[in-house]
Parts: sequence; structure tokens; C-alpha cells
Amino acid sequence: MTKRFERLERIRRMDPVADASEIYRLTVAYEFPWDITRALELALYRTYAVPSIGRLLAETAELTDRTQKRYDDTSLLLDTVVEHGFASEPGRTAIRRVNQMHRSYDISDDDMRYVLCTFVVVPKRWIDAYGWRRLSRHETVASAVHYRTLGRHLGIKDIPETYEEFEAHLDAYEELNFGWDARSREVSDATLGLMTSWYPRPLAPLLRGATLALLDEPLLRAFRYEPPAALTRALVRRAVRARGRAVRLLPPRRAPHFARQNWEIRSYPDGYRVADLGTRPVPGLRGCPVRHSEGSAGDALQ
Repeated sequence: MTKRFERLERIRRMDPVADASEIYRLTVAYEFPWDITRALELALYRTYAVPSIGRLLAETAELTDRTQKRYDDTSLLLDTVVEHGFASEPGRTAIRRVNQMHRSYDISDDDMRYVLCTFVVVPKRWIDAYGWRRLSRHETVASAVHYRTLGRHLGIKDIPETYEEFEAHLDAYEELNFGWDARSREVSDATLGLMTSWYPRPLAPLLRGATLALLDEPLLRAFRYEPPAALTRALVRRAVRARGRAVRLLPPRRAPHFARQNWEIRSYPDGYRVADLGTRPVPGLRGCPVRHSEGSAGDALQ
């Protein structure tokens, strides 16, 4: 029987650079599948608080009119690379689809670089706060290397080298660019509506409030949400931490769990082809509809 920390010990015997994607796969599919799913949801959600990102997503209607499919396609494309690797046919197809989508719009490297940073930083912060254990240094380094590799495949320039550089870039970018925009709020509301739709309807107000309780002050201010009561925030966060402590007591996962197995993925009950995932160009829309200054954002895995 696999011991609770046996897989972590295996990870620590691996090279966090040479074996980065394998370490990341073990982290995602075995150690923290639920936490990584929640953290990547939050990572993409954060990007809507930058007006140029939120408004472009609103213009394409992908996250307002086709919210479930947009959620599913993003999850499946990213996770295909994790499950099969960069050199595999499915992995290459997923990256090709992402690149085809990006080329449909005038997106700056600054925009792409920021979104990449959220994939590295937000999961570590979530797991360190709510996971059944903190992320190890090997896993942290491997995550940064994995997304550096993804960024190179996407043609992004000047990608941060280390986790610390990813984190510093994300924090500085958000301080400069987070702000109110009505169209961004539409995308945020649609996303919160999607998340609550996965559960019985009477629970929707409670679940929306619980989700808002997990957001930080800069996000709440950017979307102009009423901050949850201090008691509500404390109770929700304690509950999520309690889940992590409970998971720690369970036997370790014996089989991998990938995003395609998540019950929240609902658009493809009969299966899907990776080459068919993702968005198609919106006629007449190529660039960000917001005039933005140097360092602002334009897209989030459009």
C-alpha cells in the first residue's frame, strides 16, 4: 500500500528541471487534483479583473453566452498537455489549437505573460493555504518550468525564470492593471453563475457568497462586489482548510485524476476531439476593444 507521503518522497528524488512535467503531472493528477482544479478556476477568474481582458472576453461572448463550453474547453486543452506531455500528438494538437485561437486576435506578450503567471502563482498560493500539505520546493520549481515550456510553445517572450519572478510579475501587474469595468463584471457574474449552476438551485445564493468569501480584497474591489462579512469569510476559509486536513487522513490516490474526469465538465457527454476544442474567430473582432497603456492585458487563453 502506498504511504501518504511516499509520492512526495518520489518527487523529491526527481530532478525538478529535467523531470518538471512529470513532477507537475504527479502533483496535478495524484496529489492535488481537486485543489488544482479550484486554483486554476481562480487563476483564470483573476484575469477578468483587468478591464482589457474582461472586455475582450465579453465582446467574444465566450464567457457570457457559452460559459460552460468555454470553461470545459480551457480545462481540457490545458490538461491534455499535462496528461500526455508536450511531445505527444494530443499535446501538440492542444498547443496548436491554443495558438490558432491566439492568432485570431492582436494580443500582446504582456497579456499572455500575465495569464501564464496566474497558472504558476495562484495554485501554489491556494495549495499552501488550503491543501492537505504545502507545495514542496521541487513541485514549485517544476510548475514554473512546466509553464515556461508551455509559454515557449505559445511564443511568449521574456517569460519569468523562477517561481519568485512569476510571483513578482503577477503582483506588480495586478497592482497596475486591476480596475472596474462593466463588461468585466458581466464576465465575472457569468462565471459565478456557472459555478453555482453545478449544484441544486436553492444553494446558489449560499454558494455565490462562499465563492466571494474566498476572493481577496483587490478582486472584490475591481468587480465592486460587496465584501462578505468577516464571519462569513472566516467560516468559509476554515471549512476549506478543514477539507484539506481531512484529505490528509485519507489513503493516497492510487489512480490519476485528470480534468476530463471532472464532473463539472459537461459539454461533451459523448466524448470530444482535442482538435475541435476551443473558440473560433469572431467576425470583425481582432484586437482588444480597450485602448490600453504599456503593460496592460488583452486576453486570457482566448
